[in-house]
Amino acid sequence: MIGNMSAMFSKMIGTLAVILIVSAFIGGSDILSKFIKAEKKWKYAIFFGLLGGVFGIYGNISGFDLNGAVISVRDIGPMLAGFSGGPLGGLIAGIIAGGHRLTMGGITAYACVVATCCIGLICGALSIKWHKLIAKPYFALLLSALMEVFHLSVVLVMVKPFETALGIVKQIAIPFVLVNSLGFAMMIVIITYTEKQRSIAIERSRLKSELEVANVIQHSLLPLINEDYPGVKQLDISGLMEAAKEVGGDFYDVFFVDPTRLAFVIGDVSGKGVPAALFMASSKITLQNCIRDIPSLSDAVATANNALCSRNEAEMFVTLWVGVFDVTDGTLTFVSAGHNPPVWLHNGKAELLKIKNGFVLGGMKDMKYRENVVQLARGDIVYLYTDGVTEAEDEKRNLFGETRLLECFEGKSESGSAEVIDSVKNSVDGFINGNSQFDDMTMLCFKWIGE
Repeated sequence: MIGNMSAMFSKMIGTLAVILIVSAFIGGSDILSKFIKAEKKWKYAIFFGLLGGVFGIYGNISGFDLNGAVISVRDIGPMLAGFSGGPLGGLIAGIIAGGHRLTMGGITAYACVVATCCIGLICGALSIKWHKLIAKPYFALLLSALMEVFHLSVVLVMVKPFETALGIVKQIAIPFVLVNSLGFAMMIVIITYTEKQRSIAIERSRLKSELEVANVIQHSLLPLINEDYPGVKQLDISGLMEAAKEVGGDFYDVFFVDPTRLAFVIGDVSGKGVPAALFMASSKITLQNCIRDIPSLSDAVATANNALCSRNEAEMFVTLWVGVFDVTDGTLTFVSAGHNPPVWLHNGKAELLKIKNGFVLGGMKDMKYRENVVQLARGDIVYLYTDGVTEAEDEKRNLFGETRLLECFEGKSESGSAEVIDSVKNSVDGFINGNSQFDDMTMLCFKWIGE
């Protein structure tokens, strides 16, 4: 008795392992999505019916013969088909597995056919209403155990004489119920896990596509600086933005305030990703409207700050440097709201335009901002940047810093704005030496050429 039970366990567990491996492979691949569209439910039913039938046949072949009774994990096939393909799938699998069992003969052949077909139908019917409940491992274990008890009950009712049926049931009950119920529960775990992973993969792919579109949209919000725009021969202008993620919170802007004055803006929104990008777009448009409508630059920044604070449920903020440059006389009027000081290359010497910073935009209402003025000479270069430049880290967590930034301007008095940006970018890349970019990196540079 003990030897028979041990042999049954070994055979059934070995067969079950093969079925689970095949199920995991099919569930983890995109076979179904390639050949069956989601709306074609009847195709799913047929597919899982055939698959469950194959599992049932394999269970029959690998079963353990005990006095004319074939003890196997055959019922897992119809249960799986019913769970995944509904009553139609369960019935198809039951007929296939049961029909094959009938060809093997034996005292329990007819009882097994009836039980296997009924189990497929019952699991399919239950899955229509309680699919999510069955997907829970403990409920799947209970359901499959009840199905195997039902199977043994059919054997007791149909197999004659009753004493023979009872003797068979007594010998196989424990391994039969235990292995089949555990096997079905494990199969449910595999199916639900692979379905979840596939859903995650699909969602990631969707998000990636949306982020790629968002990246294109974000870059389209930046001014396209070329010969046609801003089209001011007295200035040489270049810009660069590299987001640490698909989209970021950095931005720059160049636009006319009036025919002789251009505004240069650079900003860095708190946070990363899509929320920062949305707040960036709002900040950029708000600031541009305020600067064009309000003559005083400090008042324009203060008004933009109040506007951003009034609808800032996300509690985000933006550091900002904005300057208005008059191309006729070289005066640069600027305001800094918590932003990094620009580099001013004047008479061959680079220095930081450090002033007392105003408060960040979006942080608190009714803040005051100080207006500053500097007189540029022809050939002067002003370089604006976000903290992604100075806070770039090498593999030892050392910062690029302001000192290295100023060193990038040595001998650059005769260079154009694009060369300056390339020089800084190359220096930063060489410094981090392949280390991942933690923060967005944005630069805007202009050179006053004069008449």
